[in-house]
Amino acid sequence: MRWENLSPGSEHSRADAALFGAEAVTTRTFDTPEFRGITFHEIRARSVVNRVPGASRMPFEWTVNPYRGCTHACVYCFARKTHSYLDLDTGLGFDSQIVVKVNAPELLRHRLASRSWRGEHIAMGTNVDCYQRAEGRYRLMPGIIEALRDHANPFSILTKGTLILRDLPLLRQAADVTDVGISVSVGFTDEELWRTVEPGTPAPERRLDVVRAFTDAGIGCGVLMAPVIPFLGDRPEQLRATVRAVAASGATSVTPLVLHLRPGAREWFMSWLARHHPHLVARYERLYAEGAYAPRWYQRRITRQVHDLAREYGIGPARAGAPRRVPAPAPEEPEAGLPTQLTLL
Repeated sequence: MRWENLSPGSEHSRADAALFGAEAVTTRTFDTPEFRGITFHEIRARSVVNRVPGASRMPFEWTVNPYRGCTHACVYCFARKTHSYLDLDTGLGFDSQIVVKVNAPELLRHRLASRSWRGEHIAMGTNVDCYQRAEGRYRLMPGIIEALRDHANPFSILTKGTLILRDLPLLRQAADVTDVGISVSVGFTDEELWRTVEPGTPAPERRLDVVRAFTDAGIGCGVLMAPVIPFLGDRPEQLRATVRAVAASGATSVTPLVLHLRPGAREWFMSWLARHHPHLVARYERLYAEGAYAPRWYQRRITRQVHDLAREYGIGPARAGAPRRVPAPAPEEPEAGLPTQLTLL
């Protein structure tokens, strides 16, 4: 049973209980313009520190994700698949059915204080954005950052959200005692493309304002240039405009990442493409015929172009020895042998 198909009442209660146990979920809607049409499922999670699958190529082992689903509504978001683990719709449901782990800060603090925890790097924003609009109401990140600061635990944050500026004082405090990596995701500066593929996000220019603010505060901030969208955002003049704007923001690095289309995201993106750019469908089917990733020759071409432009504008990829950045989203899979509804909470 999928939550977005349920009407209010007893059916919600039965679905919530089946997924998280009796009286584990409170479902809310808010009659304000920014949250109209969005349903929040507040849960008391059983864990919040998740191990990245061993086969992952990510340069970190642990993640914290206080939310499931994302109102940024990016049509390409790879994390759509994770909604299916909770029997939630990966399309509109991912954009409008938001799971909120209301006890995330206390769970993290408990984990960091445990004798088994060895102070490993924790990455945030690798599944869904921890600074999406819901964070303005639930305010989970201040408690999370305070716990990491108090334990001097290294961490990184990747975001498209300008709300991170609210927590700049806390992040400065954390940076005084541990390694803190901040990255902002800006794949392109094309306004028309932004409005259609990232309808719930702040404008790219506003995200670059975040980079400027962190730079001014003495905290280096990198830009993950992601995704570079084939045939829509990869023209030389588009790449140049984006890298030029990133350089002007004072970013410490720019790292390109070509669009990847994993199951869950692929179906939603291709459906969007068929509506908005039907002439590109066949080209995408050929480009992604071998799987979720564009061919290596295409990825290398984009990387070379962006790095050449970065050198021209005086910036480059992440430097060795710099605070750890988040180079790409990390998949988060259920642990073997455990019920999927529980391992993701």
